[in-house]
Amino acid sequence: MPVNKKTSLGQIKISDNAIATLAGTTVNECYGVVGMISKNYIVDGYSALLKKENYSKGVIIRNDKEGIKIDVYVVIGYGVKVSEVVSQLQERVKYALENTLNMDVSSVNVHVEGIVVNE
Repeated sequence: MPVNKKTSLGQIKISDNAIATLAGTTVNECYGVVGMISKNYIVDGYSALLKKENYSKGVIIRNDKEGIKIDVYVVIGYGVKVSEVVSQLQERVKYALENTLNMDVSSVNVHVEGIVVNE
């Protein structure tokens, strides 16, 4: 469901795919994040890390009265403090969406789907 905004010059529609791409890019820039994974990886049976063109598969966007709710599905690197990575990720995604798209983000829910050991 796209986000609609009215301005004095007309109406703006921002697609979920555009929001997901911005959120996914921000997620992958965070320290400790190895990558994003599909939200349906158990159903699909495919657990490869997503590439930039597929970020929308790892992000769920819901729109309600309070603002936008974002769910992101990530894989974290071994040896990092998960709570710190998740906290930083939530703050950065919220900041990026609010400042870039000028919209209210009510919550950013992070689902850690795995931990990868880099050798």
